Amino acid sequence: MTSYSGYRTHIVIAGKRNVGKSSTINALVGQDVAIVSEYPGTTTDPVYKIMELAPLGPVTIIDTPGIDDQGSIGELRVSRAKRAFYKADIAILVVDDQPSEYEQFIAEQFANMKIPYIIAVNKIDQAQQRLADGYFELFHVPVIELSAKTGEGIEELKQAVAENLPPIDDIPYLPDGVSAGDFVVMVVPIDLGAPKGRLIMPQVVAIRETIDRESVAMVVKERELRYALDNLAVKPKLVITDSQAIMKVAADVPEDILLTTFSVLEARHKGDLRILTESVAAVEDLDDGDLVVIMEGCSHRPLTEDIGRIKIPRWLTNHTGKSLQFKIIPGKEVIEPEDIEQAKVVVHCGGCTLTRAMMTRRIRSVARLGVPIVNYGILISYLHGVLPRVIQPFDEVADLAANRN
Repeated sequence: MTSYSGYRTHIVIAGKRNVGKSSTINALVGQDVAIVSEYPGTTTDPVYKIMELAPLGPVTIIDTPGIDDQGSIGELRVSRAKRAFYKADIAILVVDDQPSEYEQFIAEQFANMKIPYIIAVNKIDQAQQRLADGYFELFHVPVIELSAKTGEGIEELKQAVAENLPPIDDIPYLPDGVSAGDFVVMVVPIDLGAPKGRLIMPQVVAIRETIDRESVAMVVKERELRYALDNLAVKPKLVITDSQAIMKVAADVPEDILLTTFSVLEARHKGDLRILTESVAAVEDLDDGDLVVIMEGCSHRPLTEDIGRIKIPRWLTNHTGKSLQFKIIPGKEVIEPEDIEQAKVVVHCGGCTLTRAMMTRRIRSVARLGVPIVNYGILISYLHGVLPRVIQPFDEVADLAANRN
């Protein structure tokens, strides 16, 4: 999946083996994108299908293995299915028989993860009894009767998904003060992790929102920033930089111009800026032997000077003067408590490949264990002494900025 997956609605399809999960996916999208077989256990691992689905727009549909799979291999498949649940913005529980312990188990998982879901009673074209009322009385969620084979009820299922998607928090990417006619200068070093010839997703989103606000976007590399500022007839309202260039950029940008980083924008847009900012002070309590967990939202090829694996551990070690332990957890999978419960601090990437639902779920999971969590950009700005300045543009943490000045 590309970084754009973080901006798609993720729909998980769950249920027992052979209830018609893959057939339901094919009926939803109107084409054969999932393998269908009469033999139980055809889907052995979560399968991701990226497409456009009216009336939802761009979606990622996740087909999961049957939750009732048997044996040691079956247990692994069930474990992977549960991890896939974590990524859902909404889920569809497909059933074709009376409720059992397996449907109860799935419903409990969704409830614990705060994932809204719909029950799809499949195979009504061959049903001997009505099941919808019993499922509604037991789970109190929307229940749709359908036949993946004939297509009956599929449009109703699509509509139910659209109606039950959790509302997207209307958190803009840029600070609220940026308005029509304002100049926004974006400092974009060449990112070795980005595909050749492309900007990374946070930069693209910032440019797009600047245009949508009828503001003026100017994009420069860090070496051209001073020249650009000296030659602009209008003072910029805001300068946004890559976190790794923050020291040079902060020195070049006058104090009367607002300054922040793409990673701070991500912390606000995808996560919880207050929690991530308040938690950063925990690095001052680190001691010899303490564990710091570095979490990456994607599985990328590590670079020679990788920010999460090389630079942040080096900066933290230099700042604290302590001999710290570091553990890297890559990917979008669910956070297992045993992976982080011994950590003194969790440092998460900006989350550009994660949806807001995924990122906030991660923050809650860590906070529930009482472990402080920060993100790359906030930590980097803190370690370099410029955190008060880069959070100053945001009203929700203005008091934190004032207290740190």
